[in-house]
Amino acid sequence: MGKEVQIGNKIVGNGHPVYIVAEIGINHNGDLGIAKRLIDSAVSAGCDAVKFQKRTPELCIPKDQRDIMRETPWGYISYMEYRNKIELGLNEYREIDQHCRQKKIAWFASCWDIEAINFMEAFKTPCYKVPSASLTDQELLKNLRGTGRPIILSTGMSTIGQIREAVKLLGTDNLIITHCTSTYPCPSSELNLKMITTLKKEFDCLIGYSGHEVGLPTTIAVVALGACLVERHITLDRSLWGSDQSASVEPRGFERLVHYIRVVEEAMGDGIKKVYESELPILKRLRKVQ
Repeated sequence: MGKEVQIGNKIVGNGHPVYIVAEIGINHNGDLGIAKRLIDSAVSAGCDAVKFQKRTPELCIPKDQRDIMRETPWGYISYMEYRNKIELGLNEYREIDQHCRQKKIAWFASCWDIEAINFMEAFKTPCYKVPSASLTDQELLKNLRGTGRPIILSTGMSTIGQIREAVKLLGTDNLIITHCTSTYPCPSSELNLKMITTLKKEFDCLIGYSGHEVGLPTTIAVVALGACLVERHITLDRSLWGSDQSASVEPRGFERLVHYIRVVEEAMGDGIKKVYESELPILKRLRKVQ
């Protein structure tokens, strides 16, 4: 069976259904109502979990970027103002937590700084995600490992050497590594899906996939390569304002994605050649030499 990781009431690993995560991220644009609609869409699609992103802007935004002005739905404001506009606070996350409990779907977050970890610990989320941008942040990794919760390590923008260092620090118990290319949207020529096979050979832990491409076929393909967890961004409308929207999947698309993943899972079989009962009448009719 190999290694297994428990996320909430689900077991992730070989022999278990692929764990499907709808990343809401910041596609809610700071609107709790949109966040709840995205949760509902993920539930309707049959996802196992939704994921958010949690940052403390004062810790995450470099000083030289804070005063850069940009056009936003809230007007022409500084980058720091924008980051604060889209950051959900304690009251919003309390409602998200309650809503997810009512809808019976797990939720967790990517934490970009230690204060964000402390914030999330109050909700006892079933796991944590290390965003690709933080893979080399050793203090963050140590604090995440210190929670004792399972960790999903995203590997975009990283060399194999950097991934090895992160895994060395985190250990392989209760760890899922997700292959990822951090381009939004990512062209198919840069998805490099065979990295899933490479990571499976290199590391003694579970391997998943976090995709930012347009369309569904390449995401479905990773199931055949052995990915135990699949994550895609979810949006109400890909034309909405926001940096991640164009690389996201709309609700109807997510329903198809989940369905196709389950079909591929069923089709994979056990790798043992056999003659199926359904083949016997055809065998009797077509095979001349028994």
